[in-house]
Amino acid sequence: MTSARRAFTLVEILIVVVILGILAAIVVPRFVGARDEAAVGTTVYELEKLRRAIDVYMARHDNELPAVTAGDGTWGALTAGNGEYLKAAPMNPYVGGASSRVIIIANAPDGAYQQTHGWVFNDATGEVWAGSFDINNEPLPRP
Repeated sequence: MTSARRAFTLVEILIVVVILGILAAIVVPRFVGARDEAAVGTTVYELEKLRRAIDVYMARHDNELPAVTAGDGTWGALTAGNGEYLKAAPMNPYVGGASSRVIIIANAPDGAYQQTHGWVFNDATGEVWAGSFDINNEPLPRP
């Protein structure tokens, strides 16, 4: 007795491919939005952690601000030593790339989205803002 082998036809395979394409078109945009939401959430978390570290430093040093300079992760005493305040320089994943740890010295947060720095520090008041975020800690729209 011979056994018949049943295989998929070309039409059946094409139908499966079309269905998978439709499902991918529905699901992929949701993942893109989730990635942006995660970048914003992580940046806000890093900003809050950074602000707490500055507050603790000031409380321990008679309201003296840490010596923060413009540059790539140059948080001075906040990241120096054994990680007493911060174990490492914070990243801003909303800006991303090589600029995510870069600090600039300014007296106000960014006015528009940019990719040149991750953090804005006011060396007169100790205020810190995330790069590409407004004064209310909301992300500025990407172009």
